[in-house]
Amino acid sequence: MPFFVDTLQLKSFVAIADTGTFGQAAAAVNRTQSALSLQIKKLEEQLGCELFDRTGRRVVLTPQGEVFLGYARRMIQLQWEAFSRLREPDVEGEIRFGTPEDFATHYLPEVLARFRQHHPRVQLMVACDLTLNLFDGFQRGDYDVILAKRDPQRVKGGTKVWREPLVWAGADGFRPGERLSLVLSPQPCIYRARALAALDHSRRSWHISYTSPSLAGTLAAVKAGLGVTVLPANMIPPGIHPVRSELKLPALADAEIALLKRDELPKAGHVFVEHIVHSLESRGH
Repeated sequence: MPFFVDTLQLKSFVAIADTGTFGQAAAAVNRTQSALSLQIKKLEEQLGCELFDRTGRRVVLTPQGEVFLGYARRMIQLQWEAFSRLREPDVEGEIRFGTPEDFATHYLPEVLARFRQHHPRVQLMVACDLTLNLFDGFQRGDYDVILAKRDPQRVKGGTKVWREPLVWAGADGFRPGERLSLVLSPQPCIYRARALAALDHSRRSWHISYTSPSLAGTLAAVKAGLGVTVLPANMIPPGIHPVRSELKLPALADAEIALLKRDELPKAGHVFVEHIVHSLESRGH
């Protein structure tokens, strides 16, 4: 059977893989659950294999589904890049972009490189800073576009482009003392505030043993055994691992990455925003 797949099928498949339920995925792609089920059934028939294991409470990918997920994300991204490049080949201008350093280091190099490749006449000015400093700079007019961490229960506005499960992380073999040693970013930092509030609520004794404004400095201190920190679950490097269970630490709620843009953006700014949103959506969150 010839293999034909459209963007809606791909996005539906990715949405189910990301959410673990047909109901949430249907809402995400604005389709009914029955329509979504038919789309996936058709996709599985064409591929000749099951993409999801539906036996548990949550839908999980089969080994074949895990393989196809990478291709699906790439196909969605390639479709968008082709459309963007052909629609706006000569866009030009200057964009002032602010982003948290850890997010920029882990996720954005390829995203920004592709934008530069497809729109070489747009000059990007990228600055990395703590989220609250980015908010302040955005209010002053220092940035055209920012990505910023936020607590989804408290801060609204902007466009959600990523959701981050947060975990306590420590060096392999780390053993805490009588008081929990922490390695955190300086104020103002959302992860710092989240960590201290959770510890205080659970009445856990703590002290800050090391403060670093950079992700590299934080990871170096944690690997050296100076304390535990808070990291996004998918940013944990070798030599560091989640330690919540073994240290009996309180749970941390997810954080979100939101995109904010100023009201009057030039054409280049709108193209850049669309590129960021579509690129991060295709990578999963």
